[in-house]
Amino acid sequence: MTTTQPTAPASPPDPLPSSQVAAALARLPGVVATLAANAAQHDREASFPHEGVEAVHEAGLLTLTVATRYGGPGAGLAETVRVLRELGRGDPSVALVTAMTLFTHAEQARLGTWPDRYYRRLLAETAAGPALVNALRAEPDLGTPTRGGLPATVARRTARGWSITGRKIYSTGSVGLKWMVVWAATDENPVRVGGFIVRGDAPGVTVEPTWDHLGLRASASHDVVLTDVEVDEDATTGLTEAGTGGGLPAVVAAWHALGLPALYLGVAEAARDWLVKFLRERTPSALGAPLATLARFQAAVGEIEARLIGAEELITGLARRIDAGDEEALARAPVAKLLATRAAIRAVERAVALTGNPGLTRGNPLERHYRDVLCARVHTPQDDSILGAVGRSVLAPPDSTEGI
Repeated sequence: MTTTQPTAPASPPDPLPSSQVAAALARLPGVVATLAANAAQHDREASFPHEGVEAVHEAGLLTLTVATRYGGPGAGLAETVRVLRELGRGDPSVALVTAMTLFTHAEQARLGTWPDRYYRRLLAETAAGPALVNALRAEPDLGTPTRGGLPATVARRTARGWSITGRKIYSTGSVGLKWMVVWAATDENPVRVGGFIVRGDAPGVTVEPTWDHLGLRASASHDVVLTDVEVDEDATTGLTEAGTGGGLPAVVAAWHALGLPALYLGVAEAARDWLVKFLRERTPSALGAPLATLARFQAAVGEIEARLIGAEELITGLARRIDAGDEEALARAPVAKLLATRAAIRAVERAVALTGNPGLTRGNPLERHYRDVLCARVHTPQDDSILGAVGRSVLAPPDSTEGI
């Protein structure tokens, strides 16, 4: 289970759903079709899907979680889960890039972590086109901050504010980011750790094309190298004294824990759709009828569908509870991540096993869906952290206050 920081008093939830949310959701099918039409090419070339991100933006989906007090739609987690699941059916790389931006806006809506002048500048840029944002936290030696340790990226005091130097890995959306929130340690005594708001095109920011991955090949999760990058003194979020942990605030962690597996459920649903088409059309000469007529294939597809239904109900149900302010649902979100992720992976694995060689042929999308869905495991919190925390909470003495 990931370590979480104390959550600041949350802003009142936005009314749901708004007419803006409904209008954006109505555009989802067209956006998904656009993404699906280009996903295979971007996967082969490991090229960033600019046109897919543009389609998401034009549909109003990239800013869906901007708070109503800023003039946004004010979508909650339940709507976000639905959007990411649908986008995952089209192209999970676009869905992942979108997720990071949606999470940023949702965090601002609830916790107000960005200084107002920077956030309003971000919002102004969204009028001109996609304004992608991501928090860059992982490093070659540190790994993920949730495992503990200080980042090697350092923010040094200057006359203007801060000078940032370091390397970030797995920086999803790197080549398309307007803004980066760079996790770094200060050169102060005592040391503070937090996010520094950096322009993606700032002098000293370099993207090194290191991403050559099994799945999500179009996500441009390259290394970002920062060399003496200057930012103003107030361009920070969540600066706290070192030793308080690198975890996310509880509500932010829950959005990640439910939103990210939702997009992989979308991948699994796309795999199921291809499998159904294959079984309906595949008619072996010895059988004289489609494979879909055989009881063993019907039962296997029923097993896949049951896994996906259960995972979708779990994710969506908890998301609605979190939108309603249910604290218990916040605590259970990581467990839902584990269960939904496993369900998505097992569903696609079963589809591959049912189809044999066609399922592993690069000309068929199932092979790509299989590679993409395996990436679901890498997101924080990982399975061992989740299960360890759950186990400790169950085994703790009855009077213990330790929970999951």
